Amino acid sequence: MNNKVIDVEGIIINVKNYGDTSKIIDILTKEYGIIGVMAKGCKSLKSNLRSVTDKLTYATFTIYFKKDKLSILSEASVINNFSNIKKDIEKISYASFLIDLTNQVYKQCEDNSLYDLLISSLIKINNNFNPLIITNIIELKYLEYLGVMPNLNGCSICGSKNVVTLSSDKGGYLCMKCHTNEPIVSDKAIKLVRMYTLVDINKIDKLDIKKDVVYEVNNFIDDYYDRYTGLYLKSKAFLKNIISVKK
Repeated sequence: MNNKVIDVEGIIINVKNYGDTSKIIDILTKEYGIIGVMAKGCKSLKSNLRSVTDKLTYATFTIYFKKDKLSILSEASVINNFSNIKKDIEKISYASFLIDLTNQVYKQCEDNSLYDLLISSLIKINNNFNPLIITNIIELKYLEYLGVMPNLNGCSICGSKNVVTLSSDKGGYLCMKCHTNEPIVSDKAIKLVRMYTLVDINKIDKLDIKKDVVYEVNNFIDDYYDRYTGLYLKSKAFLKNIISVKK
């Protein structure tokens, strides 16, 4: 597969300017993982690559593939331009975070199924599903890839099935016996966290969850990530500000 022209489906997850007229882009693909690609002259007004070399471009890319080296972009055919995301600053913020998070998780485990999860989540957000819920679902699923999944099969201390709350400090579910001073969350939040880990994003056709329950789940996930993943993303910090304003 060295030095061969290939067509590959992918999404641009990172962009760096190169000189005055070109860019180096990272394309996440299912078949080849992350491919570093040079887009020569793409910043020129006359370039046919100008509109297809930005972050969040989901397309079939024709590239001169060089294994373990910088490949060269020839052309791209857009699959989904995510028009609803791109015209909404809130949706853009969620999409940017999911792309950054996927990039970091992929670097740690290089699992091809991350590609499908990312694309599915972006399509749902573009189709106007609640972006916070979709993002939380992805965040919980990614914990499995990072090897730090919370205990959601029973109390994280004693194993009891009679759980009453969530605790990032204790690593998941807590029963009343093992509960100390942790805030009590709603039964719906307890059930939702586990459901998020199991649900197939592609099969979601409705999200009717009360706002306060959504935030209970989100607060647990945020705290859990801060404690156990070691990941710090600027896009997440920006997103937290948006969420705090909407509460």
